[in-house]
Amino acid sequence: MRSNKKNTKTFTQRKTNKERSKRELLKIAEQIGIGTSAAKVKFTYEESSGRERRTYTAEGMFSEAQGGFGFVSVEGRERDIFIPESGVGEAVDGDRVLVTYKKYLSQDGEERTEGRIKEITEIGRSTVIGTVEEDTVRFHKRRIRTLYLLPDDGKLKRRIEIRDAGGAKDGEKVMAKLIRGSSFYNLTCDVLSSFGPADTKDANYLSILAECGIDTEFTGNELALAQAASEETVTCEDRIAPDGVIFTIDSESAKDLDDAISIKKLKNGLLELSVHIADVSHYVKEKTALDRLVMQRGTSVYFTDKVVPMLPPSLSNGACSLHPGEDKYALSVSMTFDRSGEMLSSRIEKTVIRSTVKGVYSEINKIIKGTKSKKLLEKYAECLPSIKLMHKLYLCLLAKSERRGYVELDSPEAEIILDKNGEPIDIVRRERGDAERMVEQFMLAANEAVATTLIEGGIPCVYRIHEEPPADKLESFITYAHNLGFDTSYINANACSPSDLARLLKEAQERGLSEPVSYACLRSMAKATYSEINQGHFGLGIKNYCHFTSPIRRLSDLATHRIIHAVLFDGKSREKYRSYAKRAAAAATEGELRAVSAERRIENLYKTIYMNAHIGEVFAARVSGVSSFGIFAVLENTCEGLIPISTMGGGFVFDESNLTLRDSKVVIRVGDAIRIRVEEADMCRGKLRFSLEGGYNEGKN
Repeated sequence: MRSNKKNTKTFTQRKTNKERSKRELLKIAEQIGIGTSAAKVKFTYEESSGRERRTYTAEGMFSEAQGGFGFVSVEGRERDIFIPESGVGEAVDGDRVLVTYKKYLSQDGEERTEGRIKEITEIGRSTVIGTVEEDTVRFHKRRIRTLYLLPDDGKLKRRIEIRDAGGAKDGEKVMAKLIRGSSFYNLTCDVLSSFGPADTKDANYLSILAECGIDTEFTGNELALAQAASEETVTCEDRIAPDGVIFTIDSESAKDLDDAISIKKLKNGLLELSVHIADVSHYVKEKTALDRLVMQRGTSVYFTDKVVPMLPPSLSNGACSLHPGEDKYALSVSMTFDRSGEMLSSRIEKTVIRSTVKGVYSEINKIIKGTKSKKLLEKYAECLPSIKLMHKLYLCLLAKSERRGYVELDSPEAEIILDKNGEPIDIVRRERGDAERMVEQFMLAANEAVATTLIEGGIPCVYRIHEEPPADKLESFITYAHNLGFDTSYINANACSPSDLARLLKEAQERGLSEPVSYACLRSMAKATYSEINQGHFGLGIKNYCHFTSPIRRLSDLATHRIIHAVLFDGKSREKYRSYAKRAAAAATEGELRAVSAERRIENLYKTIYMNAHIGEVFAARVSGVSSFGIFAVLENTCEGLIPISTMGGGFVFDESNLTLRDSKVVIRVGDAIRIRVEEADMCRGKLRFSLEGGYNEGKN
């Protein structure tokens, strides 16, 4: 009888549990902090103890951690779900997964979770790049040889067994396809291609291009179309020839000259600045192989030692480039400014221009500073009056930008100097003078004028947008700045203006903390993207903004040119080009992300190659970041590395509230001057590792 009663009770509990209403389950899900749209809840009965234990199912993004375990982040849930190594299965970092998990209380009374991945619902990556490693074990009298892949990506923390090496050998850098499904606990891969020995520059260079999807070659059809278009004779039919002295200003090595400028005085002290942009859309026609090429690439990519152009060289360096002494098709934006730099009017015209001279930034800077030589005076003889007027207008535009408030981040660029064999022999900071900033201000004005014209005419456009910083990230930045001793009382995370951030960045510059504060500010901001919907540009403080001035190297600018021709000049359907603007904006954003990633990684590759020759040497540096696992330090030449806390001697503790590392004697803050020793230069990952070399307080701010 006792047994029957127990069974009856158990059955009743199970039945009651199963009959819980859907409404109750959703309510419970809401109470425990998981989104009802992203998670399901079910209950099981633990018969051994006679008590109820809840098992939850959720879907989220898997992130891999050191040691083989990981975490799943679920939308709507504050805490990530811990996945032990035994529960990871074939999932890798970036996969979207279905996970079952249970909740329990830790010894300190905090709620914890532990789960197991049941299914990969969306594959995050299908290929991986890494180095082949051979592992040989003895089994009785036999030697069993197994090849593994050691991923370059630090987010992939395990080595992966290679099923098919495709001829690749131990120590080679390869791209491999991930194989899932062969065994739940055994993720494998097949080698797709080998780039050569992993310890060489060429292998790492090629692997970065492959991983970032940078195509360096053009098809025969693309080259033929570009060549045919470039041989067209330039005529003035349906176009005007602007008067005045027109010239370009760019770096000495530049071959793709997008923009030229001219200026003249008007009555009442007004100035008319004209920005002349290469009319690439004249050569790249709709629905052609060149048009598809531009959509695929999205942008040119600029590396330390070469350029991967968006268009074939016969166009990018030839017919479209505004070389001096040659007639070129252009779209010209003429803007009238008053004495304070306010734009009073603007117009867009189809033109044929002839540049007088190829100006070089360094040479124009000498002219502006008054250190010009006789040779420069001869070269720029026709341009000197224009340069004087341009510099005057530039100062007005700069003052206007400062009044308006714009976020100018101090992010030093590296200039990597190569020898004749393409090896880095020095790294210095790239200097920007008035000439660079002057051209930048003129291009900003032209972009704003074009966007405003198209908006007022109800014409589609590919806008360059920069949304307001997310409140939570901005709040973190405000806390960061406050802990560095800045007054942040005037910054509201929910209603911040560019001028507020500009004020803080100026104070940081005065205190010698411009670089770390600029970096932290950048991390708090939304990323600038392209869109067919105008949302303004927060960082510049401009309501109407697009990219118009670089159509040789950017799809966004070329698309805007095409829309101007079709709708503004030819009166074609706005709706047709609204759809085109949307597609072009998406493709331009995607292309930009690929290019930025590739450019950054190639630069880091060259930096690690250069610093590898300085292993063991000591350098002066500044603390650029502080974290629980160590400090980041940056050298004067912009090379940055990590000093792991494990190498700093016992006793250092991370103080999160004050963003410091401290022991009983020393406090290390962002901006502190230190001395470091170069310990490692990892070419495969593009990372440097330093150690602290005493001298903690050699330049406290």
